[in-house]
This record gives sequence, structure tokens and C-alpha cells, in this order.
Amino acid sequence: SFSPRLDINFPDPCLVHDQDDHWVSFATSGGGYHIQVAVADDLMGEWTHLQQDALPGHGWTSGRNYWAPDVRKLEDDSYIMYFSGELPEGGHCIGVARSQNSTGPYEMDPEPFACPRDEGGAIDPAGFFDESTNKRYVVYKVDGNALNNGSGTPIRLQEVSTKDGSTPIGEPVDILDRIASEDGPLVEAPSLVRTEQGKYLLFFSSHMYTGDAYDLKYAISDRVEGPYRRGKSPFLKTPTLGLKGPGGGTSSENGKFMVFHAWCGKGKRCMYAIGYGLEYE
Repeated sequence: SFSPRLDINFPDPCLVHDQDDHWVSFATSGGGYHIQVAVADDLMGEWTHLQQDALPGHGWTSGRNYWAPDVRKLEDDSYIMYFSGELPEGGHCIGVARSQNSTGPYEMDPEPFACPRDEGGAIDPAGFFDESTNKRYVVYKVDGNALNNGSGTPIRLQEVSTKDGSTPIGEPVDILDRIASEDGPLVEAPSLVRTEQGKYLLFFSSHMYTGDAYDLKYAISDRVEGPYRRGKSPFLKTPTLGLKGPGGGTSSENGKFMVFHAWCGKGKRCMYAIGYGLEYE
């Protein structure tokens, strides 16, 4: 059967290739750590879960429920972590933290990066550097389903400074939203890459992560800001490869590999890795 790269609870994994030629992944709170971290020499090989907290401080957050981190290397060879932090009064916003070391510890910026509280908050950030234009972006999910009123859960794209990875440039734009009949209550967990063919590929998950309907879908655009055309069928869903509720994926920057989680026991979402090549419509 298709076996996990990390046989522990390691949800919403991200992926960064560091200056020492290691692969590093970070995940949602677990094992007593705000943000978990694991390393590998070979992405498809053996991963080691590090016994350390990649984000030990709590800054503007409640100090618990850190979700779906994403780490990118900036042009000065420092690392930036985008994460979803819980406000002391409840609800989530996107935060930023920084480190000179790929594995951390990361230190939080004093203020959240994006905090659309009237829209339900924001979760699931992911960085994207467009080599064709030398522009840097952050995509994230507006957490509309937290309002429990059937509102949208748009995937939002914000251009940011290439220097610090977080100073916004211009206004954000919504590039995808849920279609109730196809996605259920939400779309989330965006991951954006540019393919060798020059297309923009947006991976995302839909339905509730708690159940078997959770999946990995994709959409394609000729321009980073859209419009995005959805793929004809999901990229991964239950029971493909024997997986149960696969989602929360992050593509490698070269658009060749994907890490994601799937249920692998009671209350446990393991990290899996897969190579991919999509036939682009």
C-alpha cells in the first residue's frame, strides 16, 4: 500500500528546500509543539520529526491552535513562515514569523499579516514567488465557514514585497471560491505554483477535513490573478491509493512533488508525498 512519509499526526504539511539541500516540512500544532517540523535528505525517502518547536513564542496569538504553516526562502537567504494563529478572543488570522535557520526557531512579527475578522478570519496561508515576473505573493483562505452562515470561503491572493515577504503591494484579489454542489461548505488549503508550461496551478482542498469527502483539487490559469479554470476531476480523493480524506497539500516549487495529509488512524493525519504530472487542459 501507499505508505506515509511520517507515520505521526502531522497535518497540513508544507515544503521548503533549504540552503543545505535538505527538505523541510512544517505542520499544524501537535505533540506539544505550536508548529511541528520535520526534515529529509530525499523528499520521497525517510523523514525525521524534530523534537523542537519551530514557533516557540506566542506574540499576538492565544498561544494555541496554530494551523497550516508555510515556509519560504527570501532573497537574503532568510526564511519566512506564514501561519494561521488564533486571536486571544477567538478566530484565526494570518501571521508571519522569521528565522535565519530553515528549521527555526521562528520569531513572530508583532502584528498579523491579514485579519479579515468581519469575514470570519483567515487561515491556510501559502507563499509563492513568480520567477517570470519577480513578484512574490501570499494566498490564503478567508475563513467564511467559521461564521456558520453559509458565506463564501474565497481563496485570496495578495502581492507582497520581495524583500520582506509580507508588506502588501496593492489590494488583494479573490481568485477562487466554493461551489456548494462540488465543494460543500468550503475551499481551503491553497498551494500555488507556476508550471514549466507557464501556467499557474492552484491546488486546494474542499469539504470538511474531518471526513472522507476531503480532497485535493486543482485549477489552472494563464495569469496569476486568474481567472482559474477547474480541473475536470479531483487530483486526489478517497479511496485513491487507499487514502482516506487526503488534503492540505503543498506542491514543491518546481511543480513536481506534493506533500499532503490523510487520515491514518484515530485522530491522526499522516504526511504523504507523491510525484505528479498533470495533463493540462
